[in-house]
Amino acid sequence: MRLRHFPYLKSSWFKSSWFNPSCFILLPCLIAFGQDQSISPGSPDSGTTAATETKASPQPDLTPDASGKLSQEHMRQLFRVVADKDIENEKRQRDYTYIDREVQNNLDGKGNTKSQEVKTYEILEIYGAPVQRLIEKDDKPLDAKDAAKEESKIQKIIDKRKNESDEDRRKREEKEEKQREDGRKFVRDIADAYDFKLVGTEDVGGREAWVIDGEPRPGFEPHMKESKFLSKFHGRVWIDKGDLQWSKMDIEAIDTVSLGWVLARIHKGTRVMIEQTRVNDEVWLPRHVTYKFDARVALLKAYRVDGTQELRDYKKFRTSTKIVGMGEVKELNNPQK
Repeated sequence: MRLRHFPYLKSSWFKSSWFNPSCFILLPCLIAFGQDQSISPGSPDSGTTAATETKASPQPDLTPDASGKLSQEHMRQLFRVVADKDIENEKRQRDYTYIDREVQNNLDGKGNTKSQEVKTYEILEIYGAPVQRLIEKDDKPLDAKDAAKEESKIQKIIDKRKNESDEDRRKREEKEEKQREDGRKFVRDIADAYDFKLVGTEDVGGREAWVIDGEPRPGFEPHMKESKFLSKFHGRVWIDKGDLQWSKMDIEAIDTVSLGWVLARIHKGTRVMIEQTRVNDEVWLPRHVTYKFDARVALLKAYRVDGTQELRDYKKFRTSTKIVGMGEVKELNNPQK
């Protein structure tokens, strides 16, 4: 599962060499709903809407039992519907450029800010893959040297993908398909891993949403290794009643999570809150992220960070592949007027 990818939570710490960001998101996401599942949507330029590209899923029955809990079958129904729609979101996000402003605070042992990093990126889509172009540091434009480095980085990505062999493309696509299949398996485990309760409804961005809590279910037996960490997290999700899209989620670690051979530990209290917004009446895309992360690597080095990400200025573009020299890409990401 990619973060869609998540474009948020891509701070410098999350991009450190030992840490796999998709692993972090896979484990706690009660409501990621299989973002990497595979379907066969129409062409992004076909002019059809998301609703017509995929066979409509039936409206799920969300009638709780006497105690207010939702059955596992309720949740499976809901997951299928929201997963289908979030797949469409991922596909359609590839049709958009946008701005991603990230603020990361590095904390001391008492939770006080030691230092702060503010970076702003333009997110481009190059040959089907999202690419970050750094455009500002501390809310100031890059100097000429750093700007040239960014342009060189972008051109290398273009050249690599443009010259990709059929064999390399096949291997990449097979790897992506395996990730999607893992996402499908993970979604099935989510439905079994939690006891869900319909809390009620709330207004989110002027739209009515169901509010659903998820708590680890005793006796859960995971079917894949990533799922064994689900019991370490709980969360709340807001599902837009009109569109059946998740509009907001809040996930928190309730116990220490140990990861990988380096003995990395994610501590209790680590938390991620994400909000989405409706764009162009066709897609739901991330708007705001708040996170607090407390971890330790190899029982020695502590990482304590918190921060926010704001994603804005979504612009739909037409895609072509006309490459014209170092740092210059004509019509590769042309916003539609």
